[in-house]
This record gives sequence, structure tokens and C-alpha cells, in this order.
Amino acid sequence: MQETLKDQTEAETIRAYIGGRWRDAEKMQEVRDPYRGNVVAYAPICSSEDLNDALAAAHKARKVMAAMPGYERAALLRRAADLVTARSDEIARAMTRESGKALSDSVIEVLRSADTLRLCAEEAIRIQGEHVPMDGSPLGAGKIGMLMRFPVGVVAAITPFNGPVSLAAHKVGPSIAAGNTMVLKPSPKAPLCVHKFIEAIIEAGAPPGSVNTIYGDAVSPKLVTDPRVDFVSFTGSIAVGKIIRSSIGMKRVALELGGIGPTFVHGDAADLAAAAKACARNAVSLAGQSCISVQNVFVQKPVYEKFLEAVCREMDAICFGDPMDRATDVGTLIDEQAAIRVEGMVSRAVDAGATLLRGSRRRGAQLDATILTNVKPDMDVVCDEIFGPAMTIQPYEQIEPIFEAISDSAYGLQCGIFTNSLDLALSAIKNVRTGGVIVNGTSRWRNDQLPYGGVKDSGMGREGPKYAIRDMTEERFFVLN
Repeated sequence: MQETLKDQTEAETIRAYIGGRWRDAEKMQEVRDPYRGNVVAYAPICSSEDLNDALAAAHKARKVMAAMPGYERAALLRRAADLVTARSDEIARAMTRESGKALSDSVIEVLRSADTLRLCAEEAIRIQGEHVPMDGSPLGAGKIGMLMRFPVGVVAAITPFNGPVSLAAHKVGPSIAAGNTMVLKPSPKAPLCVHKFIEAIIEAGAPPGSVNTIYGDAVSPKLVTDPRVDFVSFTGSIAVGKIIRSSIGMKRVALELGGIGPTFVHGDAADLAAAAKACARNAVSLAGQSCISVQNVFVQKPVYEKFLEAVCREMDAICFGDPMDRATDVGTLIDEQAAIRVEGMVSRAVDAGATLLRGSRRRGAQLDATILTNVKPDMDVVCDEIFGPAMTIQPYEQIEPIFEAISDSAYGLQCGIFTNSLDLALSAIKNVRTGGVIVNGTSRWRNDQLPYGGVKDSGMGREGPKYAIRDMTEERFFVLN
């Protein structure tokens, strides 16, 4: 029997967490289920006073966290991971109700987030510098040089709605592991699941002031520019990322921004059916709301028609529907306006001559899987981030000019390529200027251990526990005469 939630529970009230205490807000905003339309939660709209108190608490606690031994930080993160795992169903249901993400995907995200905390725990006891040999010159001979790493201090983190718990884990976990404190501002479109995730962090024993939460977009500019903040970690749109980068002065920053999901299917691909399945699923999973979602698929001409048939068959097998139904593969976009925006991009492409092989019927915030062919490079479905369940499929004869075009474009997050040729795989790795190249996988493949991030307008810095901790610590050179 399909598991469908007919009756939603009463709307929950979210509170900010500042300096070790839960705090109510004078103003609240509704968080609505994009599939049913009912109110899921009431989220606080924090004031400038709330922000100031959160920053003051984080600034005060930074010495406590920096002095905490690595084994204690690791133990804290393991306890938090166990609590998140134990509450995975509750957190996942909150995520699905407020974001429209399929429940099966929400459960996976929460469990992966617990694993991310465990990976951070492992890295908390491995933060190391290096011995620098000093006898390479007469000036250095007889001296001892050590490069050491220390916490940066206060981290400001802003997370989006599309991976609300996962991306919170990728910021909170490394911050604690590195011995920093944090002020976290979740997306106002998916705050409830992050609130429940943070409850687990607090109950695991995070010291007062080490993790603080604030809500509401109005506080974001002051959060990132405040002089008490030493490091800014942001995941979101390129436009906002550029504003942050230009406004924070000499602060260090990690920006994980957008992409257009290029994936190649070469004629020598060992398993064309597997490539088609991966492209189809990773174009619409999470309703396409991932910065590495498969968006532009380039297929070598000899296998183009066969690939199209296989992709269409796979798309037809994907179940779109009620996000709370365990049988549903793909739920809704974050809200109806997001679906209307994607629908408009597709309509403009069709009006300009593109062929619509599948889609794009819209029902409120839900949009059918969409496949476009006969597209042109200047169409926004090709050159701009769609962030919806839509993909283009384009034939090619020579692959190198497309490598060059991707490298010359503003985007550079991840690229996928299906090929049985080691030479071609190495060519992609060397010549496609992106943050990652996935061989025999799509642009959307991600493991939580890997150094994940982009170049150019797609961002700077890297996520992944080891690499985020590296970014959230600063080097200090020590010389012993």
C-alpha cells in the first residue's frame, strides 16, 4: 500500500538559538507546503538586535571552541550524528513538507548529513600543518620551521532550500571540527528541517555560543559584513554570491554557486542504457533543483537517436506526484513561482524553435520532466541555470570545441563524461575548466568526502569535511631559532 500523508500535523513554531538559549521573535512568517498549500511552520524574522546578540555570543565563545581538544570536538560530532540518525524520519518529513522534495530523497539527505558529521569527526583529530626544512639557505640553516593551523574564529554561514540539512551539515560540521563558532542563517523557504537538525547539534553538547541560528533574509547583509565575522560560507545563487564577495572586504570566503550541468555521452560509451538512465534521473531528481543537475547533455551523433529513445523511456518511468508518498520519485519545486519561471524558460525555447520531446505540463509548483532538442547556444535553457526538471540534448561530431566552449563560459562547477577511452577521459580532465570532472558519471555525482566546488562564476573554496576545515583554519608559521 502506498504511504500517503492525508492529514498534516499542526504547524510548528521555530525559534532562533542565540548564545545557548532559544529565543522567540516579534515577527514571524509562514512556511507553506508547496504541494498542499497548508502552513507547515512559522519561522522567525530576526531583528538587528537578534543578529548582534548572535554575533556577540559567537565572538565570546570562540576561545572556548579553539581550546577544546580535537578528541572532544570529534566526540561531540559523533553524538550529534547519532541523534540526527535517530531522528532521520522526523527531520526528513519536515523537509518534504516544507520543500516539496520526495520523501525518499529527504530521508537519504538526512542520513548522508549524519555521515557528513561523522566524517567531520574523523577530520577533527587530523588537522595538521607541516615541517618546513630551513637548511636550504644559509639564513635558515640551524633553525626549525613549522607551519601550523588554527581556527579562523567566527564563521557566518548561509544555506539554501534545495539541500537544507545536507548543506547545513557541510558548514556546521567543519566549523565545529576546526574549533570555530558559527552563526547560521538557513533559507526562509526550508527552515524547519534545519531547526530540527540544529536541535540535535545542541543536544549533543555544543557549548553555548558555538552554534547560533538566525532567520530572515533582511539580516544577511549585516551578518556577512560584520567585523566580528572572520569567514563567510555561502551556498546559493551567483548573483548573491557576487554581492557577498564584493561587500566583505578582506574576509575569507567559500562560495558554492550555480552551474549548467554539462554531461557528455561519447559514441564509445560502454553502456549507453546506463548513461541514458543516469542522465534522465539526474536531470529531474530533486525536481532539478541542484546546482550540478544534468542540464545540457552532449551526445555524439552515431549514438544520438538511440540515446534519445533510451532517455525518453527512462523519463516515462519516473514517478512525479505527492512528495509524501514513498512511491514518488520527484515532488515539486520549492514554490509555484519557481515552477512558473522554469515553465517560461521552456516556452521561450520552444517559441524560438526548440523541440519539446517531453513535458512541460505544470500543476501549481509541480512541473513534468522536460526534454528539449534542436536548441541553440544562446537560448537561456542552454546558457543559464534552469534549476528545474528540464534538460537539453544536443548532438556533436567533435568534442574538443565543446570542451573549449565550457571552459570559456562563466560557469565551472562540474562536468560528466561517459566514455570507454582513457585518452578522452584524460583530455576532459585536462581541458574542461570546471571544479570537477566525473568520468562515466553525470555532472550531478557527488560524494560527501570529495573536494566539491567550482571555478569562475560557479564559486571558490571547497566543501567536503577535510577541505572545508582547511578553508576554515588559517596558517601560522613558527620559527625556532
